[in-house]
Amino acid sequence: MSLANKFTMSRVLLAPVFFVVFFIPSVFPSAGALSVYIMIPLLIFMELTDFFDGYFARKMGEVSDFGKVFDPFGDVLVHLTTFFCFVLTGYMNPLIFILIFYREFSMLFLRLVAIRQGVAIGARKGGKAKTVLYVIAGFLSLFLECAVRLGFELPNLKAFAVTGTVLYVLCLTAAYVSFLDYLLTFRKLLKDLK
Repeated sequence: MSLANKFTMSRVLLAPVFFVVFFIPSVFPSAGALSVYIMIPLLIFMELTDFFDGYFARKMGEVSDFGKVFDPFGDVLVHLTTFFCFVLTGYMNPLIFILIFYREFSMLFLRLVAIRQGVAIGARKGGKAKTVLYVIAGFLSLFLECAVRLGFELPNLKAFAVTGTVLYVLCLTAAYVSFLDYLLTFRKLLKDLK
């Protein structure tokens, strides 16, 4: 397995770890502060591996059709896992989550259709911009949750909540705009299906 794909694999393996750590305080309430000190570096590391897998794939000449599919799969796993945590804790609206969930699985399906036609769909600018918004929204929600777990009083909690909602709406908008871009760019693949 190439170094780039190892970075992606680390995301795939660590996403469920994040989920478990996020909910450890519901089983062991005294572990709230400890979970903060694990979740923050864990999410930072997972997001950094998204940068590293692409960087090393290009630098080492290891860009592959497998990597073009595996990398977005790792991204989807991380983002849907973290978003689901934020839905259950009230930071993300469930409707926004389910619409993003549908988009991400539709995109994975489109990638599978493309592979069947001999084409590996790489990331496009719209998809990358969507991912940046996902990361920003996710870290804001994590910041709020960590502040609560550490017992900090946030003076403008309502402003943070509104900002979070706006960010998640932007995520949803970017997700569907980029998906439409993929559909228009690769529509010939869909027309050629038999």
